Amino acid sequence: MSLHRKGRAALVLALVAVVAMAFRVSWNALRDIASAVGADSTAATLYPFVVDGLMALALIATLVLAGNDRKFSLRVLGTYTLASLVLNYVHGLVPKLHDAQLDWTRLADWDPANWALVLLATSLPVGSIYFGSDLVAKVLHHRPASIPAPGANAEESTETMRNRSMADLAVSTPAPAPVELRMMPDPVMVDFLKSTQRAKPIPTPAPAPVAAIGTGSIAAESTRSRRATGRVPDVARTSRPRRTAAQLLDEARTATADWPVGQITAEGIRRTVRTSPANARMLRDTLLTERAAQSA
Repeated sequence: MSLHRKGRAALVLALVAVVAMAFRVSWNALRDIASAVGADSTAATLYPFVVDGLMALALIATLVLAGNDRKFSLRVLGTYTLASLVLNYVHGLVPKLHDAQLDWTRLADWDPANWALVLLATSLPVGSIYFGSDLVAKVLHHRPASIPAPGANAEESTETMRNRSMADLAVSTPAPAPVELRMMPDPVMVDFLKSTQRAKPIPTPAPAPVAAIGTGSIAAESTRSRRATGRVPDVARTSRPRRTAAQLLDEARTATADWPVGQITAEGIRRTVRTSPANARMLRDTLLTERAAQSA
């Protein structure tokens, strides 16, 4: 690992040396271009740092930023690289620019080309101020997606993760045993079934015998004891008062006064008087008896 790090460090140092020598070569041409467009000696000396220095800054920003910010820094790097190449090319074509005593001269014999080159040379410092400030702000506000732990060796951690990702066993892990699904009983239904089994069937009470209905006679009460069910709510009670046997007989006589003997039935009396089937049968028998007595 130490040999690998030494190789990388040597490569970086060689790259820095090559960039420094290239900057020195480009610095001579850019200085003469700045003198040709009217810059003094100090401005002409600093001019190469404006152009090639921003190229180095854009390169660093490209390595740090990501996404759209990285694309922006690549565009800045490409633009200033192309501008430096054009100015170096013009410096090689115009021999007058090589004079050490040069104060001002034309960059091209054709006026439109000369105007374009002068505009390019004079706009690069202004662009360096704008683009350089923007790149620095983007780098300062950049938040990396993941920061490695301090003191951790990146190469070793990467190699460890690769080793962990590989299978440790020669035989693949057997498939898990199938899980048998069982239907669990519903606790609500279980409680309901238990309560149903414990509950005893309620016997149906037999109809109470009723004595023959006559004048002043009433229905016989059942001697069987009844289970107390509690007080019936007022809402559940019927609004019609309980009628006695005499009242039922009077209502039946009035309702069937004009009925023929064949029409006097228990069902007809039950519907007309609105009583129980047992009372209706007894009323029918009483009325038929009275009709037979009147006919005799």
